[in-house]
Amino acid sequence: MKLYRFLTGPDDSSFCHKVTAALNKGWFLHGSPSYAFNAQTGQMQCGQAVYKEVDGKDYTPDMKLGEQ
Repeated sequence: MKLYRFLTGPDDSSFCHKVTAALNKGWFLHGSPSYAFNAQTGQMQCGQAVYKEVDGKDYTPDMKLGEQ
C-alpha cells in the first residue's frame, strides 16, 4: 500500500526538521517543494509531498499517516 502526506510549515528550520524526520522514517520526497505567502500570518509557508510504501496494511481514512 502507498501512503501520501503533504507536509507544511513556516519557512524556517522547523520545516526542514519536519521533512528530515519524515525521510528518516522511510518516507520519500514526491515532486518539488512549494512556497507560498500566508496573508493571515504574514509569513512564507513551505510544503513538500512525501510518500511511503508499507506492507501488510489496509488503508482506512482514520489512519495516522505520520505514525506509519
